[in-house]
Amino acid sequence: MNTESEIKSQQNKEARINHTELYQKIDAGVKFAIANAIERHRRLGESISILRDGKIVTLTADEIPPRDIKQIK
Repeated sequence: MNTESEIKSQQNKEARINHTELYQKIDAGVKFAIANAIERHRRLGESISILRDGKIVTLTADEIPPRDIKQIK
């Protein structure tokens, strides 16, 4: 027979698993959106600013590498 403590422990474990899956989906969605935004800037000839080695660097559209669809999933 499961005690109330065991039931709560199992529910907490299931909630953590569900949160982890949700966080992974959110992370993937954010990465996809960022990649699309960067690609849009490149196609429209707009520059972007990024952080590189602790410094802000502005890349022209020509300096932005084309998006590789295989990397974004």
